[in-house]
Amino acid sequence: MDTAEADARLLDAIRRDDPTAFETFVRRYGGRILGFGMHVCGEQEAAKDVAQETLLQAFQSLKDVQEPKALRSWLYRVVSNACLMRRRKKKYEPKRELSLEELMPSGPAEAGIEIPDARALPDDEAVREEVREAVHAGIRELPIDYGVVLLLRDIEQLSTRETAEALGLNASTVKMRLHRGRLMLRRVLAERLGRTAADAGGAS
Repeated sequence: MDTAEADARLLDAIRRDDPTAFETFVRRYGGRILGFGMHVCGEQEAAKDVAQETLLQAFQSLKDVQEPKALRSWLYRVVSNACLMRRRKKKYEPKRELSLEELMPSGPAEAGIEIPDARALPDDEAVREEVREAVHAGIRELPIDYGVVLLLRDIEQLSTRETAEALGLNASTVKMRLHRGRLMLRRVLAERLGRTAADAGGAS
């Protein structure tokens, strides 16, 4: 069963007040919402609170979602708004938007750094987990407006249209932030890899 068909059946069950619908909804989306909250909020307790609030709020309002294909973007809009409100209250949020020149890789070493795709790595779970954590940690260092677009497009695999709908943006803004976010992540990963190599060299 593909995603659209599964979402259509879920919405139908919710509209019929099927007593098993909430359990199905949590099983289908609970883990993804919690994981997304962890990446955006950066704190486990905050992520749990956001996940619980989102699941309850979303379930109560899902009858208003007319198109099954809109369910994912609508759900991520709810959790994104909750996470962004929490993050923007933190003092470490940037006071200004960085310019494209500041985001460009500053040298050949950074320019050659690619964002790893854990799915393309060998079947070594330890290596895959290390790569996933490096990417997620790097995304958490980005300004939230860029990091959340990167999470939705590259981690949650939403389309540009779905991401735009989830964040209340137009498609061109999503594409711009995705491009800049990837550049920033390359730079962050380059710095992390440089520190790791230096630490390894110092320990030898």
